[in-house]
This record gives sequence, C-alpha cells and structure tokens, in this order.
Amino acid sequence: QVQLVESGGGLVQPGGSLRLSCVASGSILAVNVMAWYRQAPGKERELVVQTTTGNSTMYADSLKGRFAVSRDDARRALYLQMNSLKPEDTAVYFCQATVRTSRFGMSRVYWGQGTQVTVSS
Repeated sequence: QVQLVESGGGLVQPGGSLRLSCVASGSILAVNVMAWYRQAPGKERELVVQTTTGNSTMYADSLKGRFAVSRDDARRALYLQMNSLKPEDTAVYFCQATVRTSRFGMSRVYWGQGTQVTVSS
C-alpha cells in the first residue's frame, strides 16, 4: 500500500553537498516517524537522522552540523541536506517511514530502495 522513493544521490567531491529526497505514496492515513539510514558495503545499516511529526529530530553525533533534515508532511516528503561531505559518507542512503494505513490498523515500517551517494575526487 505504501512506497517510498528516494532520489538525489550521485557522485560528489569531498567538501561538496547533496540534497536527498524521499517521497511517500499510497494509501497513507498517517506518517509518524520518518528517518534516513545509510549502509556502506560490508557494514551494518546505521541511523543518520530520525524525525517525528512534532519536529523532533535525532542525528547521529558524527553528522551534527553537516547534515540537516526537513520534513514536508503535506507532500509526504523527507529531505536530507548533506554538506561538507567526506569520503566516509559514501553509502547507500535509505528512507524509512512508520506509516498507518487504516484508522485502527497497526503501524508498519516501510523502506525505500535506496540512493547511492559517493564522495570521491
């Protein structure tokens, strides 16, 4: 019932910037938590930043000051502005959302397909 589609990834030089977007579609009644995760080859998926409808955010400590998240509930979109990118930021970035699709149904966690971010000269 729900799809999350990420976009905006690509190749960028160290110190550069990228803006990722995630758009949710489908039969959505309410979106609670939305978050960005990333996963590098051979490593576990890690949380980048998590958001709630109350504008609460939680960033990974190492990314504070470089990454900024914004959320547009009307458009069912989540954005990630990434600045001062480093080679170690190279990973597949995934959008995650906790979504309720019916009035009294249970919330479910959905994942996007991921978008590749490569930071290299």
